Amino acid sequence: MNIKRFFGKSSRDALTMVRKELGDDAVILSNRAVSGGNEIMAFREEEMNAMMNGEKAVHAFNYDQAKHDDEPTALLSLLNKKIAEEHQRVDAKKIDSHLKDSNTQTHTHDADPSDTSNVATSKQMALMLNEMRSMRNVIESQLATIAWSNIQQREPIKSEMLGALLSAGFSPALSRYLAEKLPANLDSKKANAWVKHILGKNLTTIENETEVLDQGGVFALIGPTGVGKTTTTAKLAARYVMKHGTQNLGLITTDAYRVGGHEQLRIYGKILGVMVYAVKDETDLAIALNELKNKHTILIDTVGVSQRDRMVTEQTALLSSSKTTIKKLLCLNATNTGETLTDVIMAYKGKGLDGCIITKLDEAATIGSALDVIIREKLKLYYVTSGQRVPEDINLANKTELISLALNLKTPANRPFQFLAEELPFVAGQARVTGNISQLAEI
Repeated sequence: MNIKRFFGKSSRDALTMVRKELGDDAVILSNRAVSGGNEIMAFREEEMNAMMNGEKAVHAFNYDQAKHDDEPTALLSLLNKKIAEEHQRVDAKKIDSHLKDSNTQTHTHDADPSDTSNVATSKQMALMLNEMRSMRNVIESQLATIAWSNIQQREPIKSEMLGALLSAGFSPALSRYLAEKLPANLDSKKANAWVKHILGKNLTTIENETEVLDQGGVFALIGPTGVGKTTTTAKLAARYVMKHGTQNLGLITTDAYRVGGHEQLRIYGKILGVMVYAVKDETDLAIALNELKNKHTILIDTVGVSQRDRMVTEQTALLSSSKTTIKKLLCLNATNTGETLTDVIMAYKGKGLDGCIITKLDEAATIGSALDVIIREKLKLYYVTSGQRVPEDINLANKTELISLALNLKTPANRPFQFLAEELPFVAGQARVTGNISQLAEI
């Protein structure tokens, strides 16, 4: 394909040059303002048709079969081929330029005007590569949208499940992936059961409290401000006291920054009959853990800071500095968006998380985003909390109940955010299925 560059003082001048040389049916690759005027990259339509026909002879592409073909479409294959060719040309230019630079160092001579031309050509090629990559992304999205329009007509149950997952708050990527993998010829009830089964297989929870209350150890509850760490710590402490008594429980707080921050846990500790240790740094933490070393279970309530605050790193370092193994449980607010929850996990991950707790379940209009993030990040879910009462409003995470709640939680607040049937193909077309989603179990 012979791609040509046209330069004019204005867009109209450049287009006139294109029509004069390539005809009215020329294919425009790019049209952009540059220093001194306007630049257009274009080629003849006949060249595109010729190459498309050659590709079709190999791939025989049509829209109805697009979702079944492992081979790329003709146009995408063409773009991939051209991008590879341009990469080779750019690499060749770089090698040629490197050799010329070497010759310049060995033999002193006047500057070669062709060097400037080579640099300009390389820049043009790089710009063209970016344009072609953008074209490929647009075409991929458009083809996916067309494919989903066909699916919607031929397999309405898949479209129905896609809409249900999106309305529940699950990400477009996971929703599209599950809908695409949904077995054929299922009715609505069986399709719903299949989706619940797959989500359940990929949502990891603890089966009972043996891992926490009976096995014991040191547990630190971490997370952003206002997520409910202190109240959750008190709830866990109360559950432990109800089962094992107060003598083998230790409580620590690192919340020395908030005005009266540690006082809240002290009040809970006083009610339970458990002393609370307040620590500020690594030395204080080491002393507290040493004094509590004979305790069966130790719960640490940490200071809440924004996931983008540098104190997150300091707090992670504080918990990691101890010679005692501290299990970190991240508290995730069920009312947050998937993007925010992902941001929180990335910030608090540090050297690893041992699990998570979903808080404020009672305040969330949808909980699919929280479950989606936990599945995608492969976190183990320990508990869910749904109120301020201690210790009533905390329960072991039951995956079956949570997934059913996510898919059945319909309130008036959801309606403005639900997708119309005609919008679903565009949502699915734009969704990108990432590596960690395509590795879901049992699919």
